[in-house]
Amino acid sequence: MNTDQIETKPIQTSKSETFHIHLWEDRTRGEQWVPTYDPKVLSLVEDEFLRTVSNNAVDSGRRSFEFQALEIGKHCLEFSKRMAWKFTAEDRRVFEVTVLDRS
Repeated sequence: MNTDQIETKPIQTSKSETFHIHLWEDRTRGEQWVPTYDPKVLSLVEDEFLRTVSNNAVDSGRRSFEFQALEIGKHCLEFSKRMAWKFTAEDRRVFEVTVLDRS
């Protein structure tokens, strides 16, 4: 997958504030979103999965990530949709997180 063709989505927050990212995940197919980020500038506070399909054979829903901004500046937060049996990512989401000092 060519990362030059992936749209970068902007997020703006303040230092010490938290923000959420919500992604659809179909665990029936083995999908799982895996975040990549610098833990010195962003901290993963919560990772929650909310099943939205009420069927015993289907396990899909919304995955919610909550991050806390630790450092001022522009930071990259990338999510790769992984499948257990594949070496490459099925999909990617890239966010540019701008952390401001509003103290």
